[in-house]
Amino acid sequence: MNRKQFFQNGLIVGTTLLPTDSLFAEAAVHGGFDKLTDSEGNFVLQSLPYSENFLEPFVDAETMHLHYTYHHGGAVKGANKDLQMIKKALDENNLETVDFWTKKLAYHFSSHVLHTIFWTNLSNKQTSPKGKLLSYFEKNFGSFDKLKLYLTSTSKNVDGNGWGIMGYQPYSDSLVVMQCENHEKLTQWGVIPLLVIDVWEHAYYLKYKNKRNDFVDAIFPLLNWDNVALRLDNALLLSK
Repeated sequence: MNRKQFFQNGLIVGTTLLPTDSLFAEAAVHGGFDKLTDSEGNFVLQSLPYSENFLEPFVDAETMHLHYTYHHGGAVKGANKDLQMIKKALDENNLETVDFWTKKLAYHFSSHVLHTIFWTNLSNKQTSPKGKLLSYFEKNFGSFDKLKLYLTSTSKNVDGNGWGIMGYQPYSDSLVVMQCENHEKLTQWGVIPLLVIDVWEHAYYLKYKNKRNDFVDAIFPLLNWDNVALRLDNALLLSK
């Protein structure tokens, strides 16, 4: 694979995402679900790579619709506005509010990135980690079971709204687990997100009410480890 092919298929570098597993390959590669921007650099919300009832009964169709259309979609609209206001400030040489819009862009664009990963991290069939991914679990956490305990506990205990994240840290050649408050806080420089669990209330409240722990426990068996493995492969390729 040459450099051009890698970036066409690949990882979150600027505005593209890693390819998904075979279940979503058609939508992600040919349908363009992995494209976060259009040809002019505007942020875009692609169609889901599956139907809104795909994850029933663990994630209900109404929650999926509201979550994707209005929360993810709202982040895309917000990020476009933030970009416009930053460009306006630069064109007018008026930087009094540019720090405000820069902070807003970090919030909205991070939401766009994490949500796009989240949809492709999920499947309606159970998978299991194997090969290189499993080896990293054993090296960094001791076992897959320990990674599960670490990631679910981290996700359940995010203060307020946020995400549980597992990513590849190229500077230490390791997998790391992080909490992310909102969409952009408490992250680590350099980490490439491979797996994310959305624990904002809008992700689960209609079905699970205030029982975040139950939602995280229900989501974990839906995690698509084939997708995560492909993301790790491309992260390793990028770091060479």
